[in-house]
Amino acid sequence: MDGDRVGREYLSHLTDADLRLLASVSGVRVDAAELRRDPGRVMELFEHPRVFGAVFGEAAASSGLIAVSPFLAFAVLVHRAAAALAAMTHLPERSGPRQRIPVFDAPQLRDFLDAPQRRLFLAELLASFTRVASGRYQVRGSGGRVRIRQYNELDPVRLAGLLDAVPTAEQPGVYRRLGDVALFLTGVFPDYTTTNAFGPVQVERLLRVATGPVDRSEHPGAAPAVDLLERLGTNWYRTAYRLTPTRTARLTVVAEVAERFSHARRVLNHIADRYLFPSTNPWLARPSG
Repeated sequence: MDGDRVGREYLSHLTDADLRLLASVSGVRVDAAELRRDPGRVMELFEHPRVFGAVFGEAAASSGLIAVSPFLAFAVLVHRAAAALAAMTHLPERSGPRQRIPVFDAPQLRDFLDAPQRRLFLAELLASFTRVASGRYQVRGSGGRVRIRQYNELDPVRLAGLLDAVPTAEQPGVYRRLGDVALFLTGVFPDYTTTNAFGPVQVERLLRVATGPVDRSEHPGAAPAVDLLERLGTNWYRTAYRLTPTRTARLTVVAEVAERFSHARRVLNHIADRYLFPSTNPWLARPSG
């Protein structure tokens, strides 16, 4: 996915107010309409050192960030993380709830973020969870009996149940979203995920919708959620790629993230630790429970 194409994807999410803010803090004398005609330039504006302060500085926090879109906010954080990693050799990794050990993998994480399409992927992922979809659907059980089930995008067990209800053509989208929720939970809320292990019944339901090799012997009972979701998230992204009949540049990124799921998770861990929690910004709230 070339720079102009990624830039056009950025522009599809950015509001005119976003573009005016980017231009003003970067000192660029162009209006939003001009920037929309120059997608490559938009990408460059995110690299300006004053952009982060304009969105997440004290003045922005006190105003509630009402002037920018969620996508702009998260794209700024992803670009900020890429810049910060350039000067780092290691990042903390969780060895248990609220426990950290240093892991010297910063070069691999920098390499992951060097690709503009993967920065776009993470920004879109984060922005997509500012509003969580939920609802009800029908499934027909044995004897033709119709049952009503509920789903919630932040509950992978319930979300996986949609695979029993949607047409075959829609299953790749469900697998893609399952991969997204696995990455989001392990990346942004790892401590919460760690302390809320899946029970045996939940593990079995999640493993049932894994279509590739996932070692079931490693999860005989209640399973550490981060480890299980990382394995399943990789599987679900691979499945979404494999089942989608038309290959696109955006779908190729899904395949790339599948093979580097742990790197994507670690980048999100860094963003959450350093910029989101604790924070005065209102984009994300910790799960309750």
